Amino acid sequence: MMHASAPRSGASRLKTRHLALLLHLHDHGSVLRAAEAANMTQPAASKLLAEMESLLGVSLFERHARGVEPTAFGLTMVRRARAALAEIERAGEEIVALREGRLGKVAIGTVVNPGTTLVPQAVAAMKRAYPGILVEVEMDYSRPLVARLLDGQLDIVIGRIMDPEGAADLEFEPLADEPHAVIVRAGHPLAGRDHVAHADLQDHGWIMPPAASVLRTRLDAVFHQHGLRSPQNLVETASLPVIIHLLRHSDLLAALPTECVAPYLQTAQMQVLPIELDVRMEYFGIIRRRDRAPAPGVAHMLQTLRETARRIYPPLPELRAGA
Repeated sequence: MMHASAPRSGASRLKTRHLALLLHLHDHGSVLRAAEAANMTQPAASKLLAEMESLLGVSLFERHARGVEPTAFGLTMVRRARAALAEIERAGEEIVALREGRLGKVAIGTVVNPGTTLVPQAVAAMKRAYPGILVEVEMDYSRPLVARLLDGQLDIVIGRIMDPEGAADLEFEPLADEPHAVIVRAGHPLAGRDHVAHADLQDHGWIMPPAASVLRTRLDAVFHQHGLRSPQNLVETASLPVIIHLLRHSDLLAALPTECVAPYLQTAQMQVLPIELDVRMEYFGIIRRRDRAPAPGVAHMLQTLRETARRIYPPLPELRAGA
């Protein structure tokens, strides 16, 4: 008995030159500039775009006087095209590495807390066992890191899935939560108190994460919940070295997981203020793309991250004995 096969999508007939032009159109917003970036004439680029839209049966870009703007269909294709081209590039890198007797490359993105504890320890263990693997580490907030993971620029992210877009394409393994405390230098005017209230924090200078970050939103919400305006004397930075230097050499305050500044707390160069800040972030964990089988080097890194996390973090409540 014969079964009718499912109709094939026109996307299966797209070639790498289609995908490359698609990214140039998205990045440059102009057919002319995209054509120049792709080393082709403008008529050739227009023809290639029309060919893509014919194959897919949808309009990928809206044309207007200022150039082109991706439609919802175009944005979907751009995201997939970027990931597909990155996969092809990574495949080439893996082949070169194998040909040269190396085990390839692993690109990791991490948020700050595990970036100062889990990731360095795991990478050190990995390099002891597999010195031939090149490991790249990037530190940022979860949203841009996950976007780079979806685009194929990262293999692993240690962070959180903050947005529904693309979440269905991701796997998440929770590792630990991340309570924050108020950190100051030793000798800070608030450091000698037995108790500190939220109102005491309001008029001091603060080191804050950028306004678009989830942590910043939650810090602002804590002040508002106590009937206070958000601190106005601010330094905004996502750089942990900058934060540490500012804390050591000024009276600024910062909300950080204590693990990030543990050496400075242990040597009494910094202190935790006696206040329950009530700022907690969701569990961070290992995030991977669901549709990408890990290369050997990535598989080794994943196993090392899991082993290291079991050693340094307490079991999550739902994973304890009997759960």
